[in-house]
Amino acid sequence: MRTVLLRLVFIFVSAWGLLYPFLSTPPEHETEITEVDEKPVQPPKVEEMPLHNVKLPDFGEIQDVALKKKAFFDFIKPHVIAENKKILEERATLEIALMMVQFDEPLTKAQKKKIAKIFEKYKLVADSNFSQERLQAALKRVDVIPRELALMQAANESAWGTSRFARIGLNFFGQWCYKKGCGMVPQHRDDEAAHEVAAFKSVQEAVGSYFRNINTNRAYRELRELRAQMRAEKRTIDATELARGLHSYSERGSDYIDELSDMIRHNQVYFDEK
Repeated sequence: MRTVLLRLVFIFVSAWGLLYPFLSTPPEHETEITEVDEKPVQPPKVEEMPLHNVKLPDFGEIQDVALKKKAFFDFIKPHVIAENKKILEERATLEIALMMVQFDEPLTKAQKKKIAKIFEKYKLVADSNFSQERLQAALKRVDVIPRELALMQAANESAWGTSRFARIGLNFFGQWCYKKGCGMVPQHRDDEAAHEVAAFKSVQEAVGSYFRNINTNRAYRELRELRAQMRAEKRTIDATELARGLHSYSERGSDYIDELSDMIRHNQVYFDEK
């Protein structure tokens, strides 16, 4: 009888052990739901593809300031020199024509055709009547920009070649355009604004566009007048003095001009032609 009872007790205990997890209430800490602070997931940064095929130096990786400046100037300077050389050739064409007109010598068809192209490039009205007055007016536009000024504006506007616009669109001079799709949309552009930052396919194209902008835009008429005065006085075209005509280039106005002047003064060692 005792054996039977022990066996029944054993069966009961075993059954209770199997059923207990389902019949009992789980401990409170096992049923509690803990809130987890979830940080917003940041979308992965999308690397903008360049709008050109130019192999640019990675100026941002150069830690030594002097080396970075030299690398930047060595990259931009040949294009500035080439553009000024081209302008001097165009200027010589106009000066020869002016001298001939002053001595009542007729211009050839080839000369007139060449002059007409120059007038068109510099946004001047072109016809067959290239008078002394019109040629003199053209010479105010068809003139060089000192490389010191061009290089310092490029460095200033592009943060020494590291800006988004310089890397993606070869825009080293902060130039705008106003046709949809003509360039890059500024990230913090006002909703009502329609401008874009121009994009270029080559560095020479970018430099040439900057030169034409300075030499044709009415916003920089004062600069051209200052340059013409230096020419008339047979003085060297001084970059710092010429910078005074760039009030409209930046919203910073006089502060921008002062900064350019300081940059020109502190970087003279880089301005040689070598």
